[in-house]
Amino acid sequence: MSSEPGPAPTVLDAAAIMQVLPHRPPFLLVDRVQITDPGRAAVGWKAVGANESYLAGHFPGRPVMPGVLILEAMAQVGGVALLSVPEFRGQLALLGGVEHARFRRVVVPGDTLRLEVEVTRRVGRVGKARGIATVEGARAAEAELTFAVAAD
Repeated sequence: MSSEPGPAPTVLDAAAIMQVLPHRPPFLLVDRVQITDPGRAAVGWKAVGANESYLAGHFPGRPVMPGVLILEAMAQVGGVALLSVPEFRGQLALLGGVEHARFRRVVVPGDTLRLEVEVTRRVGRVGKARGIATVEGARAAEAELTFAVAAD
Protein backbone atom coordinates (compact mmCIF):
# COMPACT_ATOMS: atom_id res chain seq x y z
CA MET A 1 0.00 0.00 0.00
CA SER A 2 1.39 3.41 -0.97
CA SER A 3 1.84 6.11 1.62
CA GLU A 4 1.76 8.75 -1.12
CA PRO A 5 -1.04 11.29 -0.68
CA GLY A 6 -3.81 11.31 -3.29
CA PRO A 7 -4.22 14.15 -5.75
CA ALA A 8 -4.79 17.57 -4.23
CA PRO A 9 -8.38 18.80 -4.36
CA THR A 10 -9.12 21.08 -7.30
CA VAL A 11 -9.93 24.68 -6.35
CA LEU A 12 -11.86 26.87 -8.80
CA ASP A 13 -12.18 30.65 -8.63
CA ALA A 14 -15.19 32.51 -10.08
CA ALA A 15 -13.72 32.59 -13.60
CA ALA A 16 -13.14 28.83 -13.56
CA ILE A 17 -16.60 28.19 -12.09
CA MET A 18 -18.11 30.09 -15.03
CA GLN A 19 -16.36 27.63 -17.37
CA VAL A 20 -18.31 24.81 -15.68
CA LEU A 21 -21.68 26.46 -14.91
CA PRO A 22 -23.74 28.74 -17.17
CA HIS A 23 -24.53 31.12 -14.28
CA ARG A 24 -23.24 34.68 -14.45
CA PRO A 25 -23.31 37.57 -11.99
CA PRO A 26 -25.53 38.54 -10.36
CA PHE A 27 -26.82 34.95 -10.28
CA LEU A 28 -23.49 33.22 -9.81
CA LEU A 29 -23.76 32.71 -6.05
CA VAL A 30 -20.39 31.14 -5.24
CA ASP A 31 -16.96 32.77 -5.30
CA ARG A 32 -14.79 29.67 -4.97
CA VAL A 33 -15.29 25.90 -5.09
CA GLN A 34 -12.99 23.13 -3.93
CA ILE A 35 -13.82 19.80 -5.57
CA THR A 36 -13.02 17.29 -2.85
CA ASP A 37 -14.28 14.18 -4.68
CA PRO A 38 -14.99 14.66 -8.42
CA GLY A 39 -18.58 13.81 -9.27
CA ARG A 40 -19.46 13.36 -5.60
CA ALA A 41 -18.49 16.22 -3.30
CA ALA A 42 -17.38 19.83 -3.16
CA VAL A 43 -17.11 22.75 -0.78
CA GLY A 44 -17.90 26.28 -1.90
CA TRP A 45 -17.67 29.75 -0.42
CA LYS A 46 -19.74 32.87 -0.91
CA ALA A 47 -18.68 36.15 0.67
CA VAL A 48 -21.93 38.03 1.20
CA GLY A 49 -21.24 41.66 0.35
CA ALA A 50 -23.22 44.69 1.42
CA ASN A 51 -23.91 45.60 -2.23
CA GLU A 52 -25.60 42.34 -3.29
CA SER A 53 -28.55 43.41 -5.44
CA TYR A 54 -31.10 41.22 -3.60
CA LEU A 55 -30.30 42.83 -0.24
CA ALA A 56 -31.91 46.15 -1.23
CA GLY A 57 -35.35 44.60 -0.86
CA HIS A 58 -34.66 41.75 1.58
CA PHE A 59 -35.02 43.54 3.96
CA PRO A 60 -34.64 47.35 3.86
CA GLY A 61 -32.78 48.39 6.98
CA ARG A 62 -31.99 44.78 7.95
CA PRO A 63 -30.43 42.96 4.97
CA VAL A 64 -30.64 39.16 5.03
CA MET A 65 -29.58 36.72 2.29
CA PRO A 66 -32.79 34.97 1.16
CA GLY A 67 -32.98 31.29 2.08
CA VAL A 68 -33.87 30.35 -1.47
CA LEU A 69 -30.57 31.89 -2.65
CA ILE A 70 -28.66 29.88 -0.04
CA LEU A 71 -30.28 26.76 -1.52
CA GLU A 72 -29.36 27.91 -5.03
CA ALA A 73 -25.76 28.46 -3.91
CA MET A 74 -25.74 24.86 -2.57
CA ALA A 75 -27.09 23.63 -5.90
CA GLN A 76 -24.37 25.52 -7.78
CA VAL A 77 -21.64 23.92 -5.65
CA GLY A 78 -23.23 20.51 -6.26
CA GLY A 79 -23.38 21.29 -9.98
CA VAL A 80 -19.66 22.00 -10.06
CA ALA A 81 -18.94 18.69 -8.30
CA LEU A 82 -21.17 16.75 -10.71
CA LEU A 83 -19.91 18.41 -13.87
CA SER A 84 -16.27 17.83 -12.89
CA VAL A 85 -16.28 14.26 -14.18
CA PRO A 86 -15.61 13.50 -17.86
CA GLU A 87 -19.02 11.90 -18.50
CA PHE A 88 -20.82 15.15 -17.58
CA ARG A 89 -18.24 17.78 -18.56
CA GLY A 90 -19.81 20.57 -20.64
CA GLN A 91 -23.38 19.59 -19.73
CA LEU A 92 -26.02 21.27 -17.60
CA ALA A 93 -26.94 20.25 -14.04
CA LEU A 94 -30.52 21.13 -13.13
CA LEU A 95 -32.09 21.45 -9.69
CA GLY A 96 -35.12 19.17 -9.62
CA GLY A 97 -36.32 19.50 -6.06
CA VAL A 98 -35.60 20.48 -2.49
CA GLU A 99 -36.59 18.43 0.55
CA HIS A 100 -36.06 18.78 4.28
CA ALA A 101 -34.80 22.36 3.98
CA ARG A 102 -34.12 23.97 7.32
CA PHE A 103 -32.82 27.46 8.03
CA ARG A 104 -30.98 27.78 11.33
CA ARG A 105 -29.52 31.32 11.34
CA VAL A 106 -29.67 34.43 9.20
CA VAL A 107 -26.90 35.20 6.72
CA VAL A 108 -26.03 38.89 6.56
CA PRO A 109 -23.54 41.14 4.75
CA GLY A 110 -20.03 40.45 5.97
CA ASP A 111 -20.70 36.72 6.45
CA THR A 112 -18.83 34.09 4.46
CA LEU A 113 -21.12 31.22 3.64
CA ARG A 114 -19.42 27.80 3.51
CA LEU A 115 -21.38 25.32 1.42
CA GLU A 116 -20.69 21.58 1.67
CA VAL A 117 -22.47 19.37 -0.85
CA GLU A 118 -22.22 15.60 -1.16
CA VAL A 119 -24.00 13.41 -3.70
CA THR A 120 -25.68 10.71 -1.64
CA ARG A 121 -27.30 8.75 -4.45
CA ARG A 122 -27.07 8.78 -8.24
CA VAL A 123 -28.60 6.59 -10.89
CA GLY A 124 -27.46 7.64 -14.34
CA ARG A 125 -28.16 11.34 -14.75
CA VAL A 126 -30.49 11.74 -11.73
CA GLY A 127 -29.74 11.76 -8.04
CA LYS A 128 -29.83 13.34 -4.62
CA ALA A 129 -27.32 15.41 -2.71
CA ARG A 130 -27.08 16.68 0.84
CA GLY A 131 -26.11 20.29 1.38
CA ILE A 132 -25.04 22.09 4.54
CA ALA A 133 -24.37 25.82 4.74
CA THR A 134 -22.44 27.26 7.67
CA VAL A 135 -21.12 30.63 8.79
CA GLU A 136 -18.11 30.53 11.12
CA GLY A 137 -18.93 26.91 11.98
CA ALA A 138 -22.58 27.61 12.88
CA ARG A 139 -25.13 25.84 10.71
CA ALA A 140 -27.13 28.34 8.66
CA ALA A 141 -29.11 25.96 6.42
CA GLU A 142 -29.35 22.38 5.27
CA ALA A 143 -31.33 20.56 2.61
CA GLU A 144 -31.59 17.49 0.43
CA LEU A 145 -31.40 18.43 -3.26
CA THR A 146 -32.66 16.40 -6.20
CA PHE A 147 -30.77 16.97 -9.43
CA ALA A 148 -30.65 15.89 -13.04
CA VAL A 149 -27.93 16.32 -15.62
CA ALA A 150 -29.56 17.41 -18.88
CA ALA A 151 -28.97 15.10 -21.83
CA ASP A 152 -27.10 16.52 -24.81
